[in-house]
Formats: sequence, C-alpha cells, structure tokens
Amino acid sequence: MTHSDDPGLATVSQTPKCDCPAWFNRLPLACWGWRELNLYGWPLLAAVIVLVWLGGPWRWLAIIPAALLAQLLYFFRDPPRRVPDLPDAIVSPADGTIVEVTRLDHDDYLDGPAVRIGIFLSIFDVHINRAPFAGNVVAMRYQPGEFLNALRPESAERNESMWVGFAVPDAPDFRFAVRQISGAIARRIVCPLQPGTTVSRGEKFGMIKLGSRTELILPAEAVEVLAWHGDKVRAGSDIVARWK
Repeated sequence: MTHSDDPGLATVSQTPKCDCPAWFNRLPLACWGWRELNLYGWPLLAAVIVLVWLGGPWRWLAIIPAALLAQLLYFFRDPPRRVPDLPDAIVSPADGTIVEVTRLDHDDYLDGPAVRIGIFLSIFDVHINRAPFAGNVVAMRYQPGEFLNALRPESAERNESMWVGFAVPDAPDFRFAVRQISGAIARRIVCPLQPGTTVSRGEKFGMIKLGSRTELILPAEAVEVLAWHGDKVRAGSDIVARWK
C-alpha cells in the first residue's frame, strides 16, 4: 500500500511488493511477473508436453502454446543494465521510443518550467521501470482512468497512471518526477515505492504490464535534454538528459 501526507494523493492498492522466491530472483526474469508466469506459464508448458506426447499430427499443434509461452517469458525478461557513473547523468526510466519532448510553462511539483519526456513501450520492449537519478520519494499519486492507446497524446491525461515525485538527496531543491501510464493492453501498474523510500540511479522500481507509456518530468532550467523524438532508449543505461 502506498500513502502520502498530501490529502490529494490517493491510497494505491495495486502496487504489491515483489514477493517471489529467492531462487526466482536469480533468473533473468522480472520478479513482478511471478504471478503471471505461474498462472499462465505452467498450463502452457503442460499443453506443450501433452501435445508432444500424443505424437502424430498433435505434436505440430504444440507450436501454438510453445510460442505463447516464449512470448510470456520474453515479455517478463529482465536483462542486466550497465548504469553510467557520470555524476550529472539522467538515464531513461523505461525502454522504448521517445514520442514526446515537450516544454511545460509550469509544473506544480517542480514549481517552475519543466520538460516532459514521453516514452512509448511496445509489447516487445522490456517493461521494467528504473530510477532516472538518485532520489528520495517525496509523494505519489494514483489516477484511475481509461486505457487509450499509449501512442495517443491524450492518453497522458486520460489513462490510468501512477505519478512519483522525487527529490535529489544532496540537493532537495532539485526535483524530478516519473509517471507510469497504462496503455490499451496494459491494465496493471506495479510500483512498490513509498514516500520516504530512497532509490539509486538505474534501480528498478516497478513495471507496467503489456504495453504502456512512461514520462519523465525534469526542471527545464536545470537540465540539458540529450535525447529527442524518435530515439530508442533503454532504461537505466541510456542518458536522456544531464544536470547543468
């Protein structure tokens, strides 16, 4: 459960902590996929085994559940990432394609002009979100909403989302925010953070399941944006901006 002292911030019930077995954490799979992999993975594997065992024309049908199982494992993959050690580097919070770099006249949380970087995640991208910079979680806000295609600009305002506001530990006046936004297929946002939690740059903090959008909001006057519309980025390793 996630709470905030701000009365305008809702209590979030769909952000479970990662409670998979220790042995599962040693696999290159997202711990937040434990439930789905058990729910769908074992029946698909059983179907493959049964169809192969039946032999004859049945074994060719095993291709269907095998392909679905492969896609399930591929979606929940968790490849290692090399986080840059440049002190001013701000890394991408998500894998995908940058579809928006917009200057905002004012952001309430940052209390000034801001730059919003929108990243679209297709079902083929890694869906784990990573912290763009070291920060303390100041506040969180869950917004219920629709499930529009995450490529549509209005999805940023109308879709279900989780907003997380951070402050830089050694410079609390420097703030940034990340917003996880569901898509047409994605129906579950995972974010086990709580106000007061400290994350390091590149640290995994959640995921959005099955296609989505992630936004990074930075103070416009304090950063230099290095990535632009159309760029492909990887969470935790590709630098999208730097502190001036």
